[in-house]
Amino acid sequence: MDPQIEEIQKVVDRQGAFVRRLTDEIGLVIVGQKYMVERLLIGLLADGHILIEGVPGLAKTLSAKTLSDAVQTTFKRIQFTPDLLPGDLTGTMVYQNGKFIARKGPIFANFILADEINRAPAKVQSALLEAMQERQVTIGDQTYQLPKPFLVLATQNPIEQEGTYPLPEAQVDRFMLKLKIDYPDRDEELKIQERMAVKDVPHITPVITPEEILAAREAVYNIYIDEKVKNYIVDIVMASRNPKKYNIDIEDLIAYGASPRATIYLNIAGRAHAFLQGRAYVTPDDIKLIGPDILRHRIILSYEAEAEELTSDDIVQKIFDGVEVP
Repeated sequence: MDPQIEEIQKVVDRQGAFVRRLTDEIGLVIVGQKYMVERLLIGLLADGHILIEGVPGLAKTLSAKTLSDAVQTTFKRIQFTPDLLPGDLTGTMVYQNGKFIARKGPIFANFILADEINRAPAKVQSALLEAMQERQVTIGDQTYQLPKPFLVLATQNPIEQEGTYPLPEAQVDRFMLKLKIDYPDRDEELKIQERMAVKDVPHITPVITPEEILAAREAVYNIYIDEKVKNYIVDIVMASRNPKKYNIDIEDLIAYGASPRATIYLNIAGRAHAFLQGRAYVTPDDIKLIGPDILRHRIILSYEAEAEELTSDDIVQKIFDGVEVP
């Protein structure tokens, strides 16, 4: 093994020791949903926000709260509604004792669950997305930094669309990952019943500090990624924009390909995925496994694709099948 990678591996082993403790602790409450929990950890380690799509009752809120409790951080759940105002999120100036002071809103927490984000009007969505991007909030004439780590988990219900305000594509692009959560299988459903339909449900004990998460992020950014894997990432993104060049016959199915953010996020999330596996280097399999979550909300389908009842996941799969793996 390359001496440089050996050195990185030692750091990964040291900084990644908490991963097993964290997943074991979360597993006391969350049954199944391994995919969602792993992606939440990737978002946390890669400093990227997550959009979660799934029907009610699939433990989206519980997973976010459980992760927050295990990391010993502050957690706020914000229920997005049509009458919500930007100040309800970020905070506002209040008059007290003869002067105006800033009263901070619920956005000033480490973990934010933005429940049913598409139920809030554009101004509120914009306020949240600005905070996500800038990691700061302005109240009155003062700018306040948001705490570290800062992770937004936004949920959408794919079934009920009445009275919703769909997120514009440019805003959806701000989320590193978009997860699609499905129902548990029969065995998991039985375990959920046994564990949660009781008087005393399990409680989470903090097993890691925010400082350890920030140190792990440093290790993630130092993980080795070969030039061949970097080129593979670029080929994947370029194939979403110009599939004909890669002999993938889907040109009529894509209206717009993935943005440059996809390239950046594939790199960082690929490193975070390698870190969770205890590896000091990224493989093409890391990119394949994390790719659909990075790309599914960045590839805009054409009318032809919708007419054929194809999904963005179908198109992403065709791209990964068509691009040569290094």
